[in-house]
Amino acid sequence: MIALAGLDLTDRLVVCVGAGRVAERRIERLRAAGARVRVVAPDATPGLAALASAGEIEWLERPFVATDLDDAWFCHTATGSASIDALVVDAAEARRVWCVNAGHGGKGTARLAAETTSGDVLVGVVSAAGADPRRSVAVRDAIAARLAEGALPLRRRRRTPVGGVALVGGGPGPIDLLTVRARALLAEADVVVHDRLGPTGVLAELGDDVELIDVGKRPQHHPVPQDEINAILVDRAARGLRVVRLKGGDPFVYGRGGEEVLACRAAGIPVEVVPGISSAIAVPSAAGVPVTHRGVAGTLHVVNGQETPSEATLAALRDDTATVVALMGVSALPRFVAAARAAGAPDTRSVAFVENGHTPAQRTIRTTLGTAIQDAETHRLANPAVLVFGEVARADLLLPVPALRGEGIG
Repeated sequence: MIALAGLDLTDRLVVCVGAGRVAERRIERLRAAGARVRVVAPDATPGLAALASAGEIEWLERPFVATDLDDAWFCHTATGSASIDALVVDAAEARRVWCVNAGHGGKGTARLAAETTSGDVLVGVVSAAGADPRRSVAVRDAIAARLAEGALPLRRRRRTPVGGVALVGGGPGPIDLLTVRARALLAEADVVVHDRLGPTGVLAELGDDVELIDVGKRPQHHPVPQDEINAILVDRAARGLRVVRLKGGDPFVYGRGGEEVLACRAAGIPVEVVPGISSAIAVPSAAGVPVTHRGVAGTLHVVNGQETPSEATLAALRDDTATVVALMGVSALPRFVAAARAAGAPDTRSVAFVENGHTPAQRTIRTTLGTAIQDAETHRLANPAVLVFGEVARADLLLPVPALRGEGIG
């Protein structure tokens, strides 16, 4: 009968008999667990010999004798000889030292689990005596995949003195475009501070006891000022909670992620940033517009469409080989286009407006700089939309668009 136990091997002696490839892999795990490792074997792999030369492990360069187990807490044997492995197991049992027999797991007194980790949780799968160890590995891999997807419960039930904040880029909206890291952090979250756009559908997957705080901004309407958002993040993390700041796109692409990182650091709150797929690239892609294309455009210029175009932006708008992607620019479109034309950008410059990208309501308006304002008004262009200026927006370059997306216009 096998019973699972989590053993703390930190600074405890583990004796490994045999120094081949199997032993080398197992020793790596044991050293990672903090064990002091003594190897007993006439010969060793180059890797283990190098560790011994560096003083990282102890190597007794000779055959095993029972007294090698004196003061040991744990033993591992992988000599390649069934008789020697059995001798080691018997010697360990006589000294009440748990022993893994890598040559025949059913004839040892302990098993090394197939392991995976998620944050501070260690998951181990152990096969019963005589069972196929490959099954344990397969089950471990399946659990690891579910943990990575955030599909298993990962939340701590005990608060720590100081929690932490993760600024998570949620991408353009579809849940399946979230990164694996983002899904795992959401599964661990006690609090999610989220925007209006992005993968808000994932919130329905969270437990009822996860606090959801909507701080989403709308055009001309910012109900929760940035300073207050910063204060919320710091306050919840200071209570020992794990906070996810879920943003659309990428936290550092017009997401004010830098301000939130600085606020957390100033308050002594641990913070990490998880990149996301930026709508500057993802939304044009959903409409079949490549932001760069060999022989057409080799430069990409991403701008805040609400701001007056800089000289660099104007130069890019004049450049036949550059693409300018403007975010949050619908309300300022007349001013933006006027500045571009006044700076010498040609009226024939191709333009594409992609509205409601990555949703069933997505639509694409194709136009030119000279008629952009008129077409935007005619088709009632509205937020959220990504504006693409450049020859990559030509109709003959548009790539096939999935059937889910809206029909192109213009």
